[in-house]
Amino acid sequence: LPAHTPAPAPGFSNVNYGPGNEVPHGYPQYAPGTYQGVTGEGSYGFQGQPMAGPAGFAVPPIQNQPIMKEGTIWMPVPPPLPNCPPGLEYLTQIDQILIHQQIELLEILSGFETNNKYEIKNTLGQRVYFAIEDTDCCTRNCCGPSRPFTLRIIDNLGHEVITLQRPLRCSSCCFPCCLQELEVQAPPGTPVGYVVQNWHPCLPKFTIQNERRMDILKITGPCVVCSCCEDINFEVKSVDETSAVGRISKQWSGFLKEAFTDTDNFGITFPMDLDVKMKAVMIGACFLIDFMFFEHAGDNRQRTGVWQ
Repeated sequence: LPAHTPAPAPGFSNVNYGPGNEVPHGYPQYAPGTYQGVTGEGSYGFQGQPMAGPAGFAVPPIQNQPIMKEGTIWMPVPPPLPNCPPGLEYLTQIDQILIHQQIELLEILSGFETNNKYEIKNTLGQRVYFAIEDTDCCTRNCCGPSRPFTLRIIDNLGHEVITLQRPLRCSSCCFPCCLQELEVQAPPGTPVGYVVQNWHPCLPKFTIQNERRMDILKITGPCVVCSCCEDINFEVKSVDETSAVGRISKQWSGFLKEAFTDTDNFGITFPMDLDVKMKAVMIGACFLIDFMFFEHAGDNRQRTGVWQ
């Protein structure tokens, strides 16, 4: 079979994408319940998603109806796939993720830091996962945005499918030997990748690694990470940083929300045929970036760069 070559940026154009499936900003998106087969396996952790299982593997029909659960519309449950960690089948169907942090009224009124909660949705607004921070009260309020945390990501069946663990590390480039790191487990207890901060005097830079600690992708942010009426983009690139693979965007959510709360909205784009494990690690990278640069400190000032 011919080797699969990752599509160049911008737009991630692909001959398999049919007209009418585009979403805003030029990123293609299939409706839930469809699969795109990509033969071969290339660089950057790309992995073809099979159209059907092997002989004798029965694939149940996909019900393209959203699931209503406690007033929330959830993405339909996809069938299990071989060589795919349980719960990550959702990620085989999408090339864009929206992450919305929930507003905590107690935190706004009292200034008392509570566990962060996030909705993870597809572009149709259907919830794919729900994420909740699991950190004790003392750690949250003493360590602030630099705190170590465990973030548990749950699917619509209530199963914890991804666990993110961040140890206590320094986040300033003044300490290059103790920079940030995040471990991504899927299922919990099984590492599938890591997000490692790279030392740079000016830019926020990270490396996405697989479970064997091999470099797969690079992430580069702007010199001044400050949101002022516009989105802030962290570009996801190949290991040699010559081609764009995706993007993590902190979305501007309005003056009042930005000024008086620490709730943030993010968008993540990646190729449809990217290995689901690397998609999960990109989601983890988004949460690490949120805590590092967009969680307000005690004086309500947003961190603006790698020195602050």
